[in-house]
Amino acid sequence: MKYKYLIIVFTILLAVPGFAKIVKRGQTGFRFLDNPVSAEAIGRGGLGLTLFYNSNTVFWNPSGLAWQDSKFDFNANYTSGIADINYSSFAGSVALDKFGVLALDFLTMDYGEFQGTQYADNEQGYVKTELFQPGSYAIGFTYSQKVNNRFSYGIRIKYAYQDLGSVWTGTILAGDTTISLVKYNHGEPAIDVGTTYDFLNHGIRFGAVIQNFSREIKYEVDKVPMPYAVSFSLSLNPLSILSLDNENHHLIIGFESSHPRDYLEKIKVGTEYTFQKMLILRTGYMGNYDERGLTFGMGVHKKIDGIKLRLDYAYQDYGIFDATHTFSIGVSY
Repeated sequence: MKYKYLIIVFTILLAVPGFAKIVKRGQTGFRFLDNPVSAEAIGRGGLGLTLFYNSNTVFWNPSGLAWQDSKFDFNANYTSGIADINYSSFAGSVALDKFGVLALDFLTMDYGEFQGTQYADNEQGYVKTELFQPGSYAIGFTYSQKVNNRFSYGIRIKYAYQDLGSVWTGTILAGDTTISLVKYNHGEPAIDVGTTYDFLNHGIRFGAVIQNFSREIKYEVDKVPMPYAVSFSLSLNPLSILSLDNENHHLIIGFESSHPRDYLEKIKVGTEYTFQKMLILRTGYMGNYDERGLTFGMGVHKKIDGIKLRLDYAYQDYGIFDATHTFSIGVSY
């Protein structure tokens, strides 16, 4: 009973930032931390707070790690994004029996190459400099534990780094102009905290998470926060309610509400159908995004000699930017 009160208190604390007056909009930094990871979650509309049972949950809700259904689990993910901006990630975890589950993860962005320019007193107003390649990455460590067979908590500590390249700047002192190269890179730690509660009835699960809690980042004059967000999710199995759930057919539907620091509330809805515990079909919708919308996905999960293999794909509509494609492969044993 005391854990139910703990969940209520924690939920209230999570909800407070969502109702606070938001001043900044579209001004957060380190936006790469907001990119959805895993074809599983993207295919079902970005639902990731309650439906993971493998190490990819660290990118969504660290408390989900405690529900891992194997001793060891490894995942690799790749997204072919818009404007040739691609990103990759890896997560691996180990269950320590009653002591909980530990995981390590890594996320990196590939922005491609850009042509550098510098101001010049000529017809074009600039001259070309060297090519440069900005980059970003994050390394995370997660610990999660089940308090009982219904409730789990988790915390992810990560270090995020971003390199925006360099720029030539001029300083005028006593009539003389000094030109110097200034580098714009910065690294900062951040924390994700989450909880999961399983009602053990009809697949009803509740999840809540705070993501990217950190200090603000300063490159020049103004400070910018990381993409801090508070999210809640609820999922259930409607076939179980109708007494139709069995070994051949399993269906999950879910709803998620996200309250980012620099935008209005975002809504996600999705569904996932599993046939004979092997073939999985997914679809969903991401609402109140500038361009994102419908998602589709599929996966094949197969257990061979005690080793479970997972192969998943997701398609995400990106409006005027066409679409993104995500591939995930996982192994657990």
